[in-house]
Amino acid sequence: MHYTNRRAALNDAFRQSFTGGRVMVTRGVAALHPEVQMNIIYEVRRFDAFNEDNDPYGEHDFGAVDVDGAGKVFWKIDYYAADMKHGSFDPANPALTSRVLTVMLAEEY
Repeated sequence: MHYTNRRAALNDAFRQSFTGGRVMVTRGVAALHPEVQMNIIYEVRRFDAFNEDNDPYGEHDFGAVDVDGAGKVFWKIDYYAADMKHGSFDPANPALTSRVLTVMLAEEY
């Protein structure tokens, strides 16, 4: 499998299952009503509208969703070394990479 395709597949699997990494939310998301938070998580997990404009490198590591009660919400996956002390040298290798998914309100970006 091509390196970029492997990264995209790993990112999709992590984002859809929340296993294989850490999920973080910003203060703005954490301050929302729990039902709105659940809707945000649902939309992030089911996002599949990747195209050349929002995913120019084909890695499926960023997206934006509109959620009632929250407005525009961004999510982003970053790659860290397994020890979380620096960036991963090989994000296509899950043994060497810890993925972190951050969910934030667009206004917090």
